[in-house]
Amino acid sequence: MENMEVEKEAAQNSKGAIQTQLEESLNSFKPLEDGQLVDGSVVQVSSEYVFLDIGYKSEGKIPVAEFADNLPKVGDTVTVVLVKKDGRNGPEVSKAKADAKQMWKDVRKAFDEKTAVDGKIEKIVKGGYEVALGGDIHAFLPISQSDSQKVEKPESLLGVKGKFYIERLYSDNKANVVVNRRRYLEESMNTARDKFFETVQIGDAVKGSVKSFTSFGAFIDLGGFDGLLHINDMSWGHVTRPKDFVKKGQEIELKVIRLDPAEKRINLSLKHFSEDPWIHFEDNYHVNDVVKGHVTKLTDFGAFIELEEGIEGLAHVSEFSWTKKINKPSDIFKIGDEVECMILGYDIQAGRVSLGLKQITANPWDTIADKYPVGTKITGKVVKLTNSGAFISIEDGIDGYLNADDISWTKKLKHPGSELTVDQTVEVVVIENDPELHKIRLGIKQLSDNPWEAFAKEYKPGSTLEGEITGITAFGLFVRAPCGIEGLVNKANLAEDKETSYEDAVAKYKVGDKINVYVVDVNQAKEKVAFSVREFHKKQQHDELSQYMSSVGGDDDGAYTLGDAFNAQKK
Repeated sequence: MENMEVEKEAAQNSKGAIQTQLEESLNSFKPLEDGQLVDGSVVQVSSEYVFLDIGYKSEGKIPVAEFADNLPKVGDTVTVVLVKKDGRNGPEVSKAKADAKQMWKDVRKAFDEKTAVDGKIEKIVKGGYEVALGGDIHAFLPISQSDSQKVEKPESLLGVKGKFYIERLYSDNKANVVVNRRRYLEESMNTARDKFFETVQIGDAVKGSVKSFTSFGAFIDLGGFDGLLHINDMSWGHVTRPKDFVKKGQEIELKVIRLDPAEKRINLSLKHFSEDPWIHFEDNYHVNDVVKGHVTKLTDFGAFIELEEGIEGLAHVSEFSWTKKINKPSDIFKIGDEVECMILGYDIQAGRVSLGLKQITANPWDTIADKYPVGTKITGKVVKLTNSGAFISIEDGIDGYLNADDISWTKKLKHPGSELTVDQTVEVVVIENDPELHKIRLGIKQLSDNPWEAFAKEYKPGSTLEGEITGITAFGLFVRAPCGIEGLVNKANLAEDKETSYEDAVAKYKVGDKINVYVVDVNQAKEKVAFSVREFHKKQQHDELSQYMSSVGGDDDGAYTLGDAFNAQKK
């Protein structure tokens, strides 16, 4: 029974094969029609034409130009459109039309099945590009869909061949096709990147080409997707410009140092092909070592100095000089300068070295007290004036401070500029020297004896003197006494009696007038003296009265009274 079924099935298969052969044979005898697709066999290839046997009474011929760079060989089969079977010179056939028909079928299929087709960006049109898909079919490519990143120069994509998705297909006839290259590139990029994350590990070496630069590094094309070569990973040394280390388009080998599949980030490095110089730092450098390096960067707060490739330290501006105040490091150094400095400290984990420039020279403040003890007379130049005093240069980098109160024993200066000018040479004396605080105080008035001492000794409170009016104010008169001492007659002490107002009393005086005053008080410590005109007149009257009383009383027992004096005056 089984054998009978097998024989029956074999007979049926044989019958089917015979039927298929019969249909093909019958088809070969179908009459050829204009516009029909036919397969022809190449019988000859000349410099101008390819000749085909299409099963008609004569051969068809196709211009070589229709084959582009893919000329067939004798015996190859070529599909063509029979344009006109009875032309003037035999059957007219066209491979280009056959290709166009086939291309439209491929475009429709690609649109329906959402697959990509090949194309070439040929020219720039309004809003994008014209793309040749083959078979005389052209499509519109919007510029926003032409690349995976923003297109800065549209002409840069002309001539580019690649894959395109059919975005929209309006009809099956002519050039109503819109394509999308960006989506294909992004899909390809994501596929390639996913494979990269699956197969590559941290520490692996990979190859890529330099795609573009930023201020913080360079993007590397790893095959349709990017990795970042950060500026800090280009070299163990100082890198200012990424373009100094890699060139655009350059093929380079890099080491993978970080992978982040979630964020799709890949960090690459050039420097990790060599050993970190900080590993051996303590073998070569120690605190207080004097070393040489080159200035790599200048900031407002200091200078970065490279001791060797990968080892860079900071010399803070406060460590530049023992004596000079440096406002801008760029006033002292320029990038590339070789400098000598001292290692003040370091932190290997943080990759930091603290450097000092002033430490390689002796600190002049260590010996300043011995060099300029209190009482030392110095000739210096005024380098700066302030509201309260002046700075005097003692030696290079060492300035002393001259307070306005120490310029004159007798003058009350509103501003030191009334007595001094910048660059003026003056003689001063050291009145204070404090090396720990880097402070030296100077004086001019201390070069001469203190006139207040002589004045206080000669003019005790209660004495009188003649002075000169130097100033008239709303609160009194300033009077210059002998020795240049200046005192004040308070407004309350100007009039001879209390009934006379200050305005009436002061109207009798002008600057430069001589005036007799009574010494009310002398404060040598504060360098102040108070005068009185009223008390002067009182004293004058008292002295005159005492003198008169003395002359009238004679040599008697002194029982003469004040009443007697008035009676005597009446006579």
